[in-house]
Amino acid sequence: MGRSGDIFKKLAAGATPEELSFSAPLDNGLTPISEVLRTPDEHFRDLPDFPFPPHYFQSRSHGDIRIHYLDEGPKTARETILLMHGEPSWCFLYRHMIPPLVAAGFRVVAPDLVGFGRSDKPARRADYSYERHVSWMSELVVAIGLDNCTLFAQDWGGLIGLRVVSRYPERFLRIAIGNTALPTGNQGFAEAFKIWAGVVSQKFPHWGLLVDASVVRTLSPAEQDAYEAPFPSEAFKAASREFPRLVPQYPDHASVEENMGAWRRVFERWQKPFLTLFSDSDPVTKNGEKIWQRRVPGAKGQAHHIVEKAGHFLQEDKPLELAERILEFIRRNPCALNPPPATAKLYRHWVQAQSLTFEGSASSSASSS
Repeated sequence: MGRSGDIFKKLAAGATPEELSFSAPLDNGLTPISEVLRTPDEHFRDLPDFPFPPHYFQSRSHGDIRIHYLDEGPKTARETILLMHGEPSWCFLYRHMIPPLVAAGFRVVAPDLVGFGRSDKPARRADYSYERHVSWMSELVVAIGLDNCTLFAQDWGGLIGLRVVSRYPERFLRIAIGNTALPTGNQGFAEAFKIWAGVVSQKFPHWGLLVDASVVRTLSPAEQDAYEAPFPSEAFKAASREFPRLVPQYPDHASVEENMGAWRRVFERWQKPFLTLFSDSDPVTKNGEKIWQRRVPGAKGQAHHIVEKAGHFLQEDKPLELAERILEFIRRNPCALNPPPATAKLYRHWVQAQSLTFEGSASSSASSS
């Protein structure tokens, strides 16, 4: 990790008690978004191993926000794999996983969360809330017609993606997660996460260096620059600075109730296949797979795995292994596909039937009288 790790360690060593006991941002997302930034396209030119064309969806659920996503493979594929990134990364994280997943015949969609990558970036930290992000990604899933999906999600991609599943469980056939959680404010967090959320995430100067410090291998300078590319200046980093403090760490955090509901309503009743693919070198989510294996019915009997020699961003350390394990998970767990969406075709016949019933009843009544 070199210089990246040195910066991380220096910031962590200087953490003060006040910085580690920050308050939950409870007022985020309560006012309209008044200013939105957009990273110029030239910042995304000539990125290493990233030949994928951009796709955009215009969201209007919370302001007028353009959301970017990658959409590879045949749109007519029987199944789709949805890849969700966390922070401060973007869909660039999946550049080495997408080709083998597409080669296996799947449609592969990888969105950029709002505030990251090529997606628009509301300017104020208070513009970002957990619930707004769930709404933005839920809106995208519906708008581009995602169905018969297998989700793979890491970091904040899990916090948000799993909540999208809880809104639309019928659209998802399987779930695989790595180095993520769905916290409800009462599990407690590792000291490493407190240092990250309270200090390192607020002061780290370059997100490419941060990603490099969070993997086992060494990223090339071009790869590091690709992770910084979406953020031309500090003004573009509102989301990436605020996200760590939005994690529901304590009972008074926002979205605790919503996450508890997702556990109770969906994941503790989830019978469909569920796989954990956590890594061996991530201090933040160490042992985080166990709660899923214990509480999710669909996790029983699955080939859960700890990916060796991989850090927090395991997609950078072991992308081909992850892709193969996801494909093997799908092969081992064939699922009946959803039928086409139901429509109101029978509504007219229902009205006619009800009309005939009503007329018959009326005639009977008249005869009786």
